[in-house]
Parts: sequence; C-alpha cells; structure tokens
Amino acid sequence: MPKIELKNITKKFGGTFTAVDNLSIVIEDGDFVTLLGPSGCGKTTTLRQIAGLETPTSGEIIIDGNIVFSSEKQIDVSPSKRDVGFLFQNYALWPHMTVYQNIAFGLENMKWSKGDIDKRVKELLALLKIEEFAQRYPAEISGGQQQRVAIARTLATNPKVLLMDEPLSNLDAKLRMEMRTELKRLHRETGATFVYVTHDQLEAMTLATKICLLDKGLLQQYAPPLEVYSKPSNKFVADFVGNPTINMLDAEVESVSPEGCVLRSPVGRIGFIAPNPCVKEAEKVTLGIRPEFLIASEESSGTDNYFEGVVVSSLPSGMETTLRLQIKDTVLSSVLFGSVDYPVGERLKVYVPGDKFILFDSMGKFVVNGAMSIL
Repeated sequence: MPKIELKNITKKFGGTFTAVDNLSIVIEDGDFVTLLGPSGCGKTTTLRQIAGLETPTSGEIIIDGNIVFSSEKQIDVSPSKRDVGFLFQNYALWPHMTVYQNIAFGLENMKWSKGDIDKRVKELLALLKIEEFAQRYPAEISGGQQQRVAIARTLATNPKVLLMDEPLSNLDAKLRMEMRTELKRLHRETGATFVYVTHDQLEAMTLATKICLLDKGLLQQYAPPLEVYSKPSNKFVADFVGNPTINMLDAEVESVSPEGCVLRSPVGRIGFIAPNPCVKEAEKVTLGIRPEFLIASEESSGTDNYFEGVVVSSLPSGMETTLRLQIKDTVLSSVLFGSVDYPVGERLKVYVPGDKFILFDSMGKFVVNGAMSIL
C-alpha cells in the first residue's frame, strides 16, 4: 500500500475564499489518518483533492511515488487512474441490485471474469461478515449492513488507498461504536492506507494512527492521537479534542526557576513543576487542566496539594460522573470514574495528581507538560 504526500496544497474558491491553506503532510504506507476539524475547516476538500474530485489551486500530490497532481508541472491525473477507493457519506448503493450485485458491479465494468468476480465478492462478503445478506436488496438490510456493503464495494477493486468521508455519520450511536471496531479490524486485516474525514473527535481518537487537525484551512497539528491529546500544539487543539473539554486557567508568571515557575491565577498561587519551562516573569500564560486530572473527594488523601471546591452540578452516567466545581470565583470540570454522585453545594477537596498538566504561552502555543502544586 502506498505513501501519500501533500506538498503546499492550497485550494481557493472564487479567488477569495481559501478552503485549504498551504497544507503539507505525509501519510505513510498503512496509516489510518483522520482529517479532523469543525465544519468548514477544509477536511472534505482535502480528501476530494487526494481523490481527484477537486483540483487544487496550487501544490503537489504524490501517491505511491507517482505525481497525480502538480500545478507547476501541469499534471492532473483523473480520479479513475489514481487507484483510490472513495466511500461516500450516503453509501450510494444501487437500490435495484442485490448486495452481491452491488459489490460485483465495479468488477464487471473492469471486465473481470465471472469466476474471479465470484471469488472476490465472496471474499469480501466474508471479510465484512455479510454473507447471509448476499441476495438481499439495500432496502431490506439495516444502515450498518448497508455501510458494510458500501465498504466491500469500495474494496472490491483492491484500491491502493481507501478514502472515507464521514461514513458513520448516518448511523445511531450504538451502531457507530460497532462500526468503529469493524473499521479498525478491516484496517488491520487489509493493511490498506485509510484517510478518513470526521468532525467527531472521539471517532478520530479511537480510529486513527495519526490525526490531521485543521481549522479554517490551516493545519493545527499532525500527530498520533494520544500526543494530540496530551501535548496539543496550541489552545485550539486542546479545546477541540477531549470531552468534557479541557479547563483553561489564565495566569501570570510570578517567578521562574530551572525546576519550573510560580503562577498567579484566579484560583490562587500555583507551582508548575517542569524543567526549563521557557516562560518569562510577568508573562501571561494559560494552564490547561484535563478534567480527569482534577480528583474530587470528601476524604483527605494525606496531602495538602488540593483546592477547596463546591459542587455546582453533578452528572453521573454510571461508568463516570462529570462534576462542575466552583473554586473561588472559577468553575472547572472534573471527571470521576465509577458510580458516584454528589449533591449541589457539597464541599469537596480537589486534588491535582500527576504531571500531565499543560502550559501554554502568551500566544496560546504549547510549552511543556508538568505537575501542579497548590501554594
């Protein structure tokens, strides 16, 4: 399976609106890359440019070592010759054809022999676990089963790359979870290069080997999911990835030492422990605190490294509970794992264990991860 290279890709509409702005990324052989971002950020436009369904204004696209688009060299290979499979949001199955016929359709157009078609279709029916539906029509099967048929049809011609544009958005929450598991299995078993558009950050986190996060056509971060989560390149990335969203605490640097810095914040003085924190005295910074690193408890844990908090709201869901806690004049989110609940107004100790807190500089850029001490 091939490597995909996007070099300085820019796409403008009407000469004024820039949908994709100078995007350069390398999608390695066998990667599962999710293009993630809010509506209108350029992720679908990027996918369509890889497929050849949109023509970039400038830049270069290379698939498997072959230039398929170059504005400078005036190369623009047609979609049918790029050897990519495209899975649309609405599945686009032929309603008058059976599941078997839908999968076989592309192979028949390529003049495969009947024997080879039958063998390939049966392989895909088994791979997608839809053998029992081979003679049914799309209207006679569920949305999840239709999705599997659409994937099988796309894989039938052995494309080098599988491109998917929000393929699970029409499914209910339970079925989306099941299909995520199936897509990960499919990626592992086929070894194909997947490029997948979504606006759902949970989907991106659970599926991808790398996340390409875009905003207003600009690349914000391109990294493995857990790196995007724990070391977001800027405040936009930190805020977009994670549910509940990250707590952002504005602060000012009081002093700096080789071991860390002291911050003045709305919740009090905080020691931020990280070697060479690369901030200056009096600099305005932001402290990013993931909700799962604020541990609320009625009991003392034998340490004085905690805030005093008051419960503003408690939302138990069985596996976890999301709390909103007022600490002085600031309200922060906390996630507690397990079946717990607290009444509004209850006073709790809010501990800050671990070293995964995030310091952003005055420009909103990631500086360093570190630990917190309450001063």
